[in-house]
Amino acid sequence: MIPLVSLVTFLPGAAGLALLFVPRRSVGVLRVASLAITLVTFVLSLPLYFGFAGDISGYQFEENRPWMPTLGAAYHVGIDGISLLLVLLTTFLMPLALASAWGVIEDRLKEFMVTILILETGMLGVFVSLDLFLFYVFWEAMLIPMYFIIGVWGGPNRIYAAVKFVLYTMVGSVLMLVAILALYYQYGAATGRYTFDLPVLAQYVMAPGRAQDFMFLAFGLAFAIKVPLFPFHTWLPDAHVEAPTAGSVVLAGVLLKMGTYGFLRFCLPLFPDASLAFGPVVWTLAVIGVIYGAWVSTVQPDMKKLVAYSSVSHLGFVMLGIFTFNQQGLVGSLIQMVNHGLSTGALFLMVGMIYERRHSRLIADFGGLWRIVPAFSALFLVVVLSSLGLPGLNGFVGEFLILVGAFQRNPWLAALATSGIIFAAVYLLWMYQRVIFGEVTRDANLGLTDLTTREWAVLVPVVALIVWIGVYPVAFTGKTEATIEALIAQVEAKASAHR
Repeated sequence: MIPLVSLVTFLPGAAGLALLFVPRRSVGVLRVASLAITLVTFVLSLPLYFGFAGDISGYQFEENRPWMPTLGAAYHVGIDGISLLLVLLTTFLMPLALASAWGVIEDRLKEFMVTILILETGMLGVFVSLDLFLFYVFWEAMLIPMYFIIGVWGGPNRIYAAVKFVLYTMVGSVLMLVAILALYYQYGAATGRYTFDLPVLAQYVMAPGRAQDFMFLAFGLAFAIKVPLFPFHTWLPDAHVEAPTAGSVVLAGVLLKMGTYGFLRFCLPLFPDASLAFGPVVWTLAVIGVIYGAWVSTVQPDMKKLVAYSSVSHLGFVMLGIFTFNQQGLVGSLIQMVNHGLSTGALFLMVGMIYERRHSRLIADFGGLWRIVPAFSALFLVVVLSSLGLPGLNGFVGEFLILVGAFQRNPWLAALATSGIIFAAVYLLWMYQRVIFGEVTRDANLGLTDLTTREWAVLVPVVALIVWIGVYPVAFTGKTEATIEALIAQVEAKASAHR
């Protein structure tokens, strides 16, 4: 019997490859089969949540098998409180992304379905890998399908956006590979055992100094580009605007979290002294990103580009929380990763829905939609309020915890970051007011239809989770707290070992 983590990870990719044998003309079979695969993957991932013991800080559902023993590389996978929620977020969003493409992606449909299923396996592999070599394989593998999703099924400037996405990511990835090998050889020289095993390497107390700093910077650059942390964000708006709706949902909902996850999983435990030393730099860049992303969002004429720049602002909060090095900030940053995936993913879904009807994303082309599409307008309001952090919805929980942690570390930077919440209310509510309220500005808007059954099925689960996390966050934070406590203790113990 295949262990659960491996089954969840590899089922989408294996099924996607099997779809290559389905005739291209069998459009209905391809759509139904792809959606069914992602739904089954989500259902199979639920026992990971219900079977996960939140009071245990170590890895659970582990699998560790020899792979390339002469190199010290193994097939070592598992989950803890950091990766659990991100695995579930991935399996939850993928069927919604595929459903959003139903009837929208017509050209090369078979290739699209295969590509997005392989992408899911790559993303899940990143979150469950406990071997640095295996992690790097998945990290690079998921880059290729995302390149094709943007470059083949994207907008008019899709090639430019896809190439820019790959170039940015590859620069960081190559440096990270160098750092992985440097860590591998340094540990081997010190202990006589060469291994890529993350739990083993995390126990290694590396001397502070130039070597640790350079390794942190190499890993950190790869992750900062993926977040993206200011000023490494310039690839993101192009990728979002040109990607199809399903691609934007996956990009915002999951791929960006790989950067923030990388800091939590690798930089903090492996390079604690460097993490503490570079913490003030990261705080500063994060706060700049929070304010900059909000300001640039305010002046965007295109709804999709507005949502894209809002990701720079929201993920700045996540980075701020990670480098507080305290319980509130780290738990808040982890829950905010999930919140951003839900809220921003839903915003991209709804912008895509209105684009399918109107073939425009320009704010100036809309107005007065409340009277024409009231159901769409009502759900859009819930998603907008969740994104700006209204109490009672998911966004408030993460941002509140992050700011509590940030005020303990640096009250002045935390106060500046708090202004980002005010600016978020400005750009989101102003956009909503111009699109939904007022007079109908174009005759073409009069013929718009309200939500279809498929669109209800896509949006209701997201809205339900938005409310659930906002009202009862302990169902999610309770799974992470023991792991975060252990991570903080590990960082502090290793950082103080050479003092």
